[in-house]
Amino acid sequence: MSRTYKATGINLKTQVLGESDKIVTILTREFGLIRAVAPGARKHNSSLGGRSGMFVVNELLIAKGRSLDKITQAQTLKTYPGLAKDLGKLAASQYLAEIVLCQALSEQPQEELYELFNEHLHRLEAVSSANPSGVLAHLAHGVFHLLALAGLTPQVQVCCLSEHPLKPDFTDPNWQVGFSIPAGGTVSLEARERLRTEGEREMRRDQYPMPNAPSPMPHAQTVVVHRQEIPVISCRLGAMELVLLQHLSQPEIMQIDGARDHNWLSVEQILRQYAQYQLGRPIRSATLIDSYFAANHDATV
Repeated sequence: MSRTYKATGINLKTQVLGESDKIVTILTREFGLIRAVAPGARKHNSSLGGRSGMFVVNELLIAKGRSLDKITQAQTLKTYPGLAKDLGKLAASQYLAEIVLCQALSEQPQEELYELFNEHLHRLEAVSSANPSGVLAHLAHGVFHLLALAGLTPQVQVCCLSEHPLKPDFTDPNWQVGFSIPAGGTVSLEARERLRTEGEREMRRDQYPMPNAPSPMPHAQTVVVHRQEIPVISCRLGAMELVLLQHLSQPEIMQIDGARDHNWLSVEQILRQYAQYQLGRPIRSATLIDSYFAANHDATV
């Protein structure tokens, strides 16, 4: 007989199998990411039908199989019905689930990731449906915290070049700071310009040496100078976008006076591009976010 084991997990993904079964990808506290067959889950009267739905938390009894394990019992502990009733919340939840699928390990406890994901689903569900920017804010908050848990947090408090603290200047309407995805975070445009200018000066010095400069002595030791690379600026942020990014590390989402939908959209786009770069794959659910907020904007203008 097959060995059985117990686990508590949340469903992240489902696939059709045969005429009536499903394959469910589950993030469990005890064993990390597992894939198991929910037999008969697509039948009308199946006890596993609702329990194999997206974002359902179950206490499971699972039988070990040769290639795929099989769910033999499931008792539902928690559901998030509010997510399915709002397209924006559902898209944001699927977005976070994709990141979790990339980060989660198999055959290892994943309690921190499990708790963090459930916490952010709970927060998304609690957002008022009349507040689209609230969905974006909580999505950005969740993405930032998931990246932090994986040790991939972008640097947003200091300049990646100079390591000097960055303080937004709201008195200057044209104030901006750069964000470099390859460099891993925010870049002072002034520090980048200084580095570029110094690099050009050194290149001219190498190409056109001083006329009276002494010739190198034979057998003289060659000194190799490694110049600091000038980071590519992926996008530019205004003062409000930087403030929002800097507050995402807090345990709770901060209410920032003056923040608008377009500010949160900019922050989400930055984090999306950064996460895709770090994870090495696109976040497919992000297209649903784009569609939802484009439609929402058209409806309110």
